Amino acid sequence: MSDSKDLPLVSVIISSYNHADYIEACIASVMAQTYPNVELLVVDDGSRDDSVTRIRRLQEIHGFDFVAQENKGLSRTLNETIVRSKGSLIAPFGSDDIMLPERLALQVAHMRDKPEVGICAGNVETIDEQGRVRAKQKPRPARRLGFDDIFLGQQPGAPAPTMLFRREAIEAVGGYDPEIRLEDLLMKLKITRAGYMIDIMDEVLAQYRTHGHNTYKNLRFMVDNVMKTYAIFRDHPAYEEVCARFINSMLMKCARDDKPLARELFGRLPRRYWNRKTLRAVGRYLLPARKPRG
Repeated sequence: MSDSKDLPLVSVIISSYNHADYIEACIASVMAQTYPNVELLVVDDGSRDDSVTRIRRLQEIHGFDFVAQENKGLSRTLNETIVRSKGSLIAPFGSDDIMLPERLALQVAHMRDKPEVGICAGNVETIDEQGRVRAKQKPRPARRLGFDDIFLGQQPGAPAPTMLFRREAIEAVGGYDPEIRLEDLLMKLKITRAGYMIDIMDEVLAQYRTHGHNTYKNLRFMVDNVMKTYAIFRDHPAYEEVCARFINSMLMKCARDDKPLARELFGRLPRRYWNRKTLRAVGRYLLPARKPRG
């Protein structure tokens, strides 16, 4: 990637953990960006597979910054790597996802004259473990989000594999919080609460890979970390309503197959927030759990 002094430097940060099957395609997609002023920093966060060997092989070819470390967790790794990075724009990127070639060029052009935009994002298409595109989804229209749009769920949010941050926005909110492991939601809320906007472009900018270990499939993890995140903003007048809506959505997902979690969530949901979704979850709870596949 050649240097262009008149263009802002973009620091792409990949923190990899046990993604040996995907990391090579991920790194290749960064190296294939049409935007010419990119630095790539890759950190292996204590993988137990052969990720390090594969990354070092690519490092010898491309010369990017690479650190292999004991496991520290994603938020700590991102904070430490951001400090080492030099770009005015930061793109944390999942080691199982793929950037489309024009992604960074489109985002940098969009953000150039918009200092109020702390995060720029775009649409994603979903791929499977082998990289095959799943059923095509209609791209969502371009939109601008403020704090209430995200906290109250008034508009669709920013897909994590496409988020490009201004360094000054990350620094303004003190970086990532190591105590909350669902880092993307908290950063979106903190940055918009600080007065920045999130612009989401209508272009498809990345491919999001679905597989057996995606974070969103760990329902207990999602409940614990989303509720911790919302609690930081408990001064908002709609805080209880926001929590109740999230609990109802998670009840629909866990009521049949994770009955201990469902019982806990029923107990955390005030009766005044029971609605049709809650009653549907009760119906699912009364059904026998499905047998796991395999």
